[in-house]
Amino acid sequence: MRVSPSADIDGVSLASRYQATRAFTEQLAAPLSAEDCLVQSMPDVSPTRWHLAHTTWFFETFVLKEDPAYQVFDASYEFLFNSYYNSLGTPFPRSQRGLISRPGLDEIHRYRRHVDQRVLQHLHSNARQDARLARIVELGLQHEQQHQELLLTDIKHVLSCNPLQPIYRPGTFAVGDAVDRPARRELGEGIEWIGHDGTGFCFDNEMPRHRVFLEAFQISDELVTCGDFLQFIADDGYRRPELWLSLGWQTAAEQQWQAPLYWHREGDQWSQFTLAGPRQVDPSLPVCHVSYFEADAFARWAGARLPTEAEWEVASRDSPPGVGFADTILAAEQAIHPGSMAAHRPSPRSMFGDVWQWTASPYTPYPGYVAPDGALGEYNGKFMCNQYVLRGGSCGSSSSHLRPTYRNFFPPEARWQFSGIRLCR
Repeated sequence: MRVSPSADIDGVSLASRYQATRAFTEQLAAPLSAEDCLVQSMPDVSPTRWHLAHTTWFFETFVLKEDPAYQVFDASYEFLFNSYYNSLGTPFPRSQRGLISRPGLDEIHRYRRHVDQRVLQHLHSNARQDARLARIVELGLQHEQQHQELLLTDIKHVLSCNPLQPIYRPGTFAVGDAVDRPARRELGEGIEWIGHDGTGFCFDNEMPRHRVFLEAFQISDELVTCGDFLQFIADDGYRRPELWLSLGWQTAAEQQWQAPLYWHREGDQWSQFTLAGPRQVDPSLPVCHVSYFEADAFARWAGARLPTEAEWEVASRDSPPGVGFADTILAAEQAIHPGSMAAHRPSPRSMFGDVWQWTASPYTPYPGYVAPDGALGEYNGKFMCNQYVLRGGSCGSSSSHLRPTYRNFFPPEARWQFSGIRLCR
């Protein structure tokens, strides 16, 4: 990770951000019952209770334990809530997190209060922070914002498995405006710099900044909509092997994909499960919960392709910030759903928010990348295999969490994230 190189970091300001970030996690979990917070509906999903505990474990492990006098809250948590830091010990298996019925939710909240009190004491008592420790606190806040989005995507999958189709949180849906022929921007060929420039926070996988050569290309100003995807389905898109990568075709057949995740056909109508409950598919809103394989097949069907991450980053530099994020959506009392802030979106359209956008780029290290030393070196680098890069953020992201160089990544078959499509030619 990296933050601004200034050695003087205001501990009071950092404490304020710490409180706000941790409080937003609690706000996201507030609509859920203790029973909701325990369920793990598939191996990739983590229970809400685990997210609440793991993000706290991060601050206890990497911040509080820097003080030799600190006494851990519970030694068993070092094993139960370690995610994948093998250098700190063998983590509890991810696929079995839903089997941990104890400690209970009340005890996890007590754990959060215990750690919060001590972190805040440290930040307030050291007005000018040690730069290294401040960087770790900043990383912990960015890490918590990642888990805030995972909390939403995971609980959506959990609730979707309930035949009663319960509502996570009510909210209104904006009516999108149909676009018959999405505008495209053309960018000329040339050598471009991509990657983080070193100003402000970034994750280690966003560096080093380096040059790439891009051929001239066109990129759509609009995300692919549900209406666009309905045409793909109607044209037998899921039954035409010539549109699909071999592994994608095999995966779609094995998992019996017929539509995006959470879509259901009712006669001639399609409905979908949302965090605000079931509703009819709105053709004007961005399509969501598609895998890389589906995005790639759709692009081929449309006579286009997915952008590379370098093309996406260069095209996004002049983009306005966007409004389709979890914090802005909640403030506006809208449903946490792609396109729910359509009435508020800027013009020209932003490339940020609503859905993460699949790129054609495999998740690999930038030229010259070196993972940080120690356990924190396991944060990103060891996942640079068999994954694809997504850009732009989503309706589950926090608006303060994103930047043009941000690299998200998931396996090509993943569909439970807020993932969608932007076309390139």
